Amino acid sequence: MQLNLIQKYNIQGPRYTSYPTVPYWEPELFTAEGWKNALVRSFSETNAQQGISVYIHLPFCESLCTFCACHKRITRRHDVELPYIETVLKEWSLYCALLPEPPVIQELHLGGGTPTFFSPDNLALLLNGIFSKAVIATSPEFSFEGHPNNTTTAHLQTLSKLGFRRVSFGVQDYDPAVQKAIHRIQPFERVAAATAGARSAGYESISHDLVFGLPFQTWESMQATIERTIELKPDRIAFYSYAHVPWVKGVGQRGFRDTDLPSPELKRKLYEDGKALLERSGYIEIGMDHFAWPGDRLHQSLHNGRLHRNFMGYSSSATQVMIGLGMSAISDSWYAFAQNEKSVEAYTDAVHAGRLPVVKGHLLDEEDLKIRKHILNLMCRLRTSWAEPEMQLNALPEITARLQEMEQDGLLEMFDTELHVTDKGRAFVRNIAMAFDLRLIRKQPDTQIFSMTV
Repeated sequence: MQLNLIQKYNIQGPRYTSYPTVPYWEPELFTAEGWKNALVRSFSETNAQQGISVYIHLPFCESLCTFCACHKRITRRHDVELPYIETVLKEWSLYCALLPEPPVIQELHLGGGTPTFFSPDNLALLLNGIFSKAVIATSPEFSFEGHPNNTTTAHLQTLSKLGFRRVSFGVQDYDPAVQKAIHRIQPFERVAAATAGARSAGYESISHDLVFGLPFQTWESMQATIERTIELKPDRIAFYSYAHVPWVKGVGQRGFRDTDLPSPELKRKLYEDGKALLERSGYIEIGMDHFAWPGDRLHQSLHNGRLHRNFMGYSSSATQVMIGLGMSAISDSWYAFAQNEKSVEAYTDAVHAGRLPVVKGHLLDEEDLKIRKHILNLMCRLRTSWAEPEMQLNALPEITARLQEMEQDGLLEMFDTELHVTDKGRAFVRNIAMAFDLRLIRKQPDTQIFSMTV
């Protein structure tokens, strides 16, 4: 990768788990009633054919990882589990009362925080409460994020009995200096034991999350982490760029200095050389930051056109409705987004007062919906087309004009009514998507609100 391209395109930019991105939502136009109407409309259109996705945010962690940008609550008190579960189930009841028929759950994901902070029995209590008001799809995809240090055999077996077949273990990096800086100490042996336990419990897809761009990383340490990961043969590897956003309230990205982070050039090398090592080992790149063995469900979805991207990342289930439950969770009805209260207390108060705990959101207009499709195509299929009327935009001439320089740099190929991202351009797909982001273009941020694209 040419260094001048890295220097040229290393700018702040969204990761596009949604469009419009959260900083460009219009909360002043958003109402809870508008959200409910958009949800019921989308649900009525798709529940019978697609089902829905459910995301449950379990925010508690026993210690703070200083690289983490998630909404969480640090505590060692496990008496918080049952009251939180009770609140999530009440929120689910509020949603189910809105819907004209029982939801068909196609996809369910437990995220956090640390979902395995909760005891196996309490997770079973939560999930059985969710399932009691729903229909389970014929071939669902249930997954959870597991911390290797506290994911027990009981966790794995309990969730397996409830239909979970995918687990993602947060590895990040095996180097002791990096682990100390990000306050995430976990030996390789613990990850190996958790991975073996998941296989024994019948999990069909095991993922390891690695992060490049962390403090004190070198290519030698990154190479060692990838090689040790390959030893365990996870079905998927998420190879994420560290998003350094210490200015965001509540993130807690401290414990190291900015000067401890790899330079943009080294960070790009970590990715490019890491990607090459993964591909030599048989993994196939999926979308922007995921790799999978041939035959894994995510790889299959890439080929059958069902690869999807939402607030949970890449998914093999292309559902139009995603209901987010729990503190700070984001819901998506395709026509609208809604985010819950970001503190446990405010979230709990709203639910127990009998109202949906949404605090802000966005109702998409016609232009938003078209741009959303284009960006989703780029993120999931590395191409998009405006041949059909429903994909055409008045601003298309200015969009294609912005893409011309990227085409000259070899990042994409443009044709009369479509564009294709090149292999060289995959690393810059966020930059390519930004050319379509009319809200960002029309109102450039005065301060840094996104992580860097490289």
